[in-house]
Amino acid sequence: MSTRARILEVAADLVAKSPDGGISTRAVCEAAQVGAPALYRHFGDKEGLLSAVVDHGFNAYLATKREHGDTADPVQDLRDGWDSHVEFALRNPNLYRLMNSPAMRTPPAAALESHRILTRDLERAAAQGKLRIAPEPAAQMIMSANVGVALMLVARPATFTDDGTSVRVRDAVHAAVFVPEVSGSKPDDVGEAQIPSAANRLRALLHGSPRAGLSKAESVLMAEWLDRVSNAAGSRAADDAETDRAG
Repeated sequence: MSTRARILEVAADLVAKSPDGGISTRAVCEAAQVGAPALYRHFGDKEGLLSAVVDHGFNAYLATKREHGDTADPVQDLRDGWDSHVEFALRNPNLYRLMNSPAMRTPPAAALESHRILTRDLERAAAQGKLRIAPEPAAQMIMSANVGVALMLVARPATFTDDGTSVRVRDAVHAAVFVPEVSGSKPDDVGEAQIPSAANRLRALLHGSPRAGLSKAESVLMAEWLDRVSNAAGSRAADDAETDRAG
């Protein structure tokens, strides 16, 4: 095993066993039987080490997603992705808190890849006419809610004791993101949802078809118009979904 791999393995083990997830570079060096210069040579500083620890742990989770691949149903892939994200957090509470700590000024590469996978699945859903809003804001909504639920379950287990909380939040967010026939919203919403759904689908299809007959400037302008249509209608859909839940 290389010196870098040994330091990384020791640091990951110390993070997992720490009462609060905190570790010191001195403890890592002692456990790995290396001097501080070796640690700093491989990782730069403590933040670089912790970022590598997060990538090391989260990569194991992403590996299962890469191996599983995509199904023909992006909506189910997104549901499964939410659930597996929460399961990973519960299995690795210290690592998950570290990954989402404000002290991590540079997002770990694994976290960025996770967001790209989420956005890609939403783009697939848009191409099938299943999104009420554009993939980019939809990804931000889903990721922020997913991380928020996972952090609360990890950080406040005595308060968040209901096993169904994650699923209910997931379904509420998905109701604001997907068209009614996909999310199970009221049938009366279908007509209005067709507008952003059509806009998102056209945008996804144009993006995947470089020979759409539009110039580069026309493509940029068309994308801007379609985003405006889908986001404006999507904002109304989200407001309506919140009103329905409150009522």
